[in-house]
Amino acid sequence: MRITTLIAAAALILAVPAQAKMPWVKKAQEAGFAEVKDCKACHVGAAKKGGELSERGKFLMDTKAKKKAADVDLAWLKDYKGK
Repeated sequence: MRITTLIAAAALILAVPAQAKMPWVKKAQEAGFAEVKDCKACHVGAAKKGGELSERGKFLMDTKAKKKAADVDLAWLKDYKGK
């Protein structure tokens, strides 16, 4: 029973949800995207798995899917034409 609980807890910890992370904001700003000031640049309301995305967030997720990438690459923002 303990082992099962430990494995389940480890799986939850290691499963990285698709959500905004503060380092992403920093990376975006360092890459020249000064308009990215917080998680709300890509998320509507609280950034959480399954949460609603802004147009920018939808653009990044669509690009990720088109490129069959494992993760979002903030360099793609150079191609974003929205606000």
